[in-house]
Amino acid sequence: MSSSTVDDSTADLRFPTGRFQRPAELDTDARARAIESIAATPARLREAVRGLSDSQIETPYRPGGWTVRQLVHHVPDSHLNAYVRFKLALTEDAPTIKPYDEARWAELPDTKLVPIATSLTLLDAVHERWVALLRAMQPSDFARTLVHPETGRQRLDQMLALYAWHGAHHVAHITTLRGRMGW
Repeated sequence: MSSSTVDDSTADLRFPTGRFQRPAELDTDARARAIESIAATPARLREAVRGLSDSQIETPYRPGGWTVRQLVHHVPDSHLNAYVRFKLALTEDAPTIKPYDEARWAELPDTKLVPIATSLTLLDAVHERWVALLRAMQPSDFARTLVHPETGRQRLDQMLALYAWHGAHHVAHITTLRGRMGW
């Protein structure tokens, strides 16, 4: 088997919904769909892990990938950052945001020791606030920008698209694992 075949196989497991494609902007309907996707993420994640045993929660979603536990803890970590980034962009002119090392966060003790139920509850709370903010935003608000030091200037509607994809992406990691394992 060639290394490109292995890479393609790993890419399929790594990106079960496909790689994120950043749009130039979103129209009203696309924004509404993205907000609804974000609103549904907590329930979809909760359903994806429902009934998993402790050993299943400790299973990596792909060879060399994070465990289900790490994925579940990662989503609220990421979405907390997203929520703060939206608030910064809504209250400051093109703020430069701080990136964080997701891989190192996934190795911290709270990720290893805290039950996933805690992060599911945290995700519910973050999304309740974030979705309320998103639904109240005006079309002009979605044109506001922030600057990510690694990826450059981005509109909030682009960030909205990213996080709609992000939630579905990680839920699919778990649901495709369950399908492959027959769980």
